[in-house]
Amino acid sequence: MIDPRTALVLFSGGQDSATCLAWALERYARVETVAFDYGQRHRIELDCRLAVLRELRLRLPRWSARLGEDHLVDLSLLKTLGDSALTTERAIEMQANGLPNTFVPGRNLMFFTATAALATRRGASVLVGGMCETDYSGYPDCRDNTLKALQVALSLGLAAPMTIETPLMFIDKAATWALARSLGGDDLVELLIEHTHTCYLGERGQRHAWGYGCGACPACELRARGHRQWLASPGP
Repeated sequence: MIDPRTALVLFSGGQDSATCLAWALERYARVETVAFDYGQRHRIELDCRLAVLRELRLRLPRWSARLGEDHLVDLSLLKTLGDSALTTERAIEMQANGLPNTFVPGRNLMFFTATAALATRRGASVLVGGMCETDYSGYPDCRDNTLKALQVALSLGLAAPMTIETPLMFIDKAATWALARSLGGDDLVELLIEHTHTCYLGERGQRHAWGYGCGACPACELRARGHRQWLASPGP
């Protein structure tokens, strides 16, 4: 049965958020997407996400009627507040605090807070994000406990129930590929390969079996390894 609520999906144009979008479209009566311009080092993801939305409507028309408006929110203050390899030209490396310097402090907290505010205007009460504890870079704002606490804070602060859904939280990248296949078949898998963007360095020049990217940054390595494991698994 289709949940009658409206969901807002945090949609970056990457593999994870595109899979979450498909997951939401399979479940909710209306789904809208929201992206953030936070001064990211490479804006290619903001362009790729529009191609993903276009191709999703073309390749999987059964979801078209449920896919609603797309929103782009300016959160450029994130670049001024913190220093990250995702917002400035610098090498990707581990920091003294044990976190990679691709961590953008407060990013997911601000993303969900802005999305919840938008949700009150759009009549939405479900917020969907692609955060994951299983196969991730150690970001503290990707943890399940962080987002459960944030869900409570948002619901109290807005005096309206907000549900944060994270369908990838406890699965790895191989299982994410399998989930995409189960949701949209080969059409969705090919869409993810051809049109989504995850590479930290913004490379789109080389197409690999798993998609476009430099092939060497942590995001590409994680995506490639998951794709290999999925192909080697006996599952879907």
